[in-house]
Amino acid sequence: MTALTDFTVHQALAALAQGEVSSRDLTRACLDQIERLEPILHTFITFTPDLALAQAEAADARRAAARHHPDEPLPPLLGLPIAIKDLLTLEGVRCTCGSRILENFVPPYTATAVQHLLEAGVVVVGKTNTDEFAMGSSTENSAYGPTRNPWDTTRVPGGSSGGSAAAVAARMIPAALGTDTGGSVRQPASFCGVSGIKPTYGRVSRYGLVAYGSSLDTVGALARTVADVALLFSLIAGYDPLDSTTLDVPVPTITLPAEPDLRGLRVGVPREYFIGGLQPEVEQAVRQAIAVLESLGASVHEVSLPHTEYALPVYYLIAPAEASANLARYDGVRYGLRVESDALWEMFRRTRGQGFGAEVKRRIMLGTYALSAGYYEAYYGQAQKVRTLIKRDFETAFESVDVIAAPVAPTTAFRLGEHTEDPLAMYLEDVFTLPCNLAGVPGLAFPVGFDGNGMPIGIQLMGPHFREDVLFKAAHAYQLVTDWHQRKPPLA
Repeated sequence: MTALTDFTVHQALAALAQGEVSSRDLTRACLDQIERLEPILHTFITFTPDLALAQAEAADARRAAARHHPDEPLPPLLGLPIAIKDLLTLEGVRCTCGSRILENFVPPYTATAVQHLLEAGVVVVGKTNTDEFAMGSSTENSAYGPTRNPWDTTRVPGGSSGGSAAAVAARMIPAALGTDTGGSVRQPASFCGVSGIKPTYGRVSRYGLVAYGSSLDTVGALARTVADVALLFSLIAGYDPLDSTTLDVPVPTITLPAEPDLRGLRVGVPREYFIGGLQPEVEQAVRQAIAVLESLGASVHEVSLPHTEYALPVYYLIAPAEASANLARYDGVRYGLRVESDALWEMFRRTRGQGFGAEVKRRIMLGTYALSAGYYEAYYGQAQKVRTLIKRDFETAFESVDVIAAPVAPTTAFRLGEHTEDPLAMYLEDVFTLPCNLAGVPGLAFPVGFDGNGMPIGIQLMGPHFREDVLFKAAHAYQLVTDWHQRKPPLA
């Protein structure tokens, strides 16, 4: 018999609908798994068992009442346990963003994406660990300690959504929300062997997402299968009047075929993503996955994204500049940490000095410098111009192909502490994910193999704006004929 914690989202929902399991039992199994593995992995910042059990019991009561009204539809995720990255607000539950400066902040409102899932009937088991304000690629920058990779606890889970990815991989929960500013859903999904979506910028509301880089941030979802991710995406996407950057574009009905037929799909392979420094096992697994797509009927074409090499410096000018502006609000006056002093400016200095970690301070300084008088046009202005060229590269490529397939990261998960003394080496881990955010196009990561150390390898598919449905179809077809997504860490 399948353990309750081994259920995928679809399996759990089917069992709940058939009355084979109650939401309370499913939630209790997840809470027990969290209690068993949390001391080892540290995937959560805030654990909400009482809230989860209350929501589960309410879900069970609603299902019981619905038996007397069979024509009344139930919410699509009723009774499903999930977790939320601690960068998204949930009314009445503290939101730290992985930072000491918000250690005791309890928001009075709920993020729109989270609200959509609550309305769909989910049970929230807690808020997952994250790099401070999403600034990092390993979840080592959390003020509350690092998360460990469930496949090898000496290695990182990726970041900044490492807590969400590790929790899903370790069977603590079937699914979780994450955020992606420069790869922060796709890279941890790859490192932990799960699936994750970064939607088109403007597809999912950012209301209630604590801002890092406002023109880059997206809310995404992680789960073990592409079909599960597609379901969550279809529920969180849509126009939101509370977020002026969302676009009123219809969310397509995502129907995933039962048969893996990709005839007519054109897959682009960018030559700039297969470069020196790419771990040979990563390249081999990604190319084999592309060959599988071809065997299912897709045609494969080489494409060029010529400005890829500029994505890293462009991102690390634009994102810190936006972070510098967004994080100026944390001054000890309105909310969050306040370190008292007799002088106002000294209070600012002490509050920000003690509240922010080293990486956040580094990016604030980089961004402030890039925006300063005399340097704005030389750095930030030029970066925005090159960003436009990167976006045009994708638009040109998508004139001849439907999706672009590429590695998620140059390597598999690296060891804890390996890059902490070398920020540039850490930034290079995002070299393949950053262009997607700069262009605002959707990206979907899913597992395609393992390296010699038993660490997962992921591929990412990128598509035209608002064509997440094409990505889901291609990746789902791949998962119909492979089993990488079914494997689980030994400790799970």
